[in-house]
Amino acid sequence: MADETWSEVDHYLAGILIGHDSALTSVLESSAGMGLPPIEVSPTQGKLLMLLVKMLGAKRVLEIGTLGGYSTVWMARGLPKDGELISLESVQKHADIAHANAVRAGVIDRVTIQVGKALDSLAEFVASSAKPFDLVFPDADKSNNAKYLEWAMMLTHPGSVIVCDNVIWAGRVADETNEETAAVAARAFLSAVAAEDRLEATAIQTVGVKGWDGFVIARVK
Repeated sequence: MADETWSEVDHYLAGILIGHDSALTSVLESSAGMGLPPIEVSPTQGKLLMLLVKMLGAKRVLEIGTLGGYSTVWMARGLPKDGELISLESVQKHADIAHANAVRAGVIDRVTIQVGKALDSLAEFVASSAKPFDLVFPDADKSNNAKYLEWAMMLTHPGSVIVCDNVIWAGRVADETNEETAAVAARAFLSAVAAEDRLEATAIQTVGVKGWDGFVIARVK
């Protein structure tokens, strides 16, 4: 009953605060039609990401994990015309679908999808002294989140924000005896955030169409 209520409320909130969006609906339908798993952020979470981009006045956004580009489109919408979002995706099929979705949504002028292992791409950015990012959104393979954080700290500046999804896992994160890969990775990531003196951070639990989960939001000092 709780899951049903959470979903009903999420649908209500999305309906009243977001409304029907044909471009975003098309992104979801296209991704589903191509066989991608429905693991993208919810509409209300997507709009939160867009608002964060706008509130930061961000011009450069780094996304780790593209899938079908749903969160990519949301964040790109928050960028100014001269802004740039680079999304790292390891699977060519996913990148192709996301590229088509970004074209369809009218944001491809602000989006670059880079195919390859994220850790390799991040190392290349650092080696080439890439311009810092204003917002970083790791949302790929959770087992590498602590490593993604290390690279993010080298690719941001004071005032940058790091948002990481899926850190609660229906409460399993708090069960130290739980050895599931996702729970272990979430604890490792949270410990890494807590140990990083250059960050001030919090974590927020969420419930909704994606069940019981949550995200970390951290600001680089």
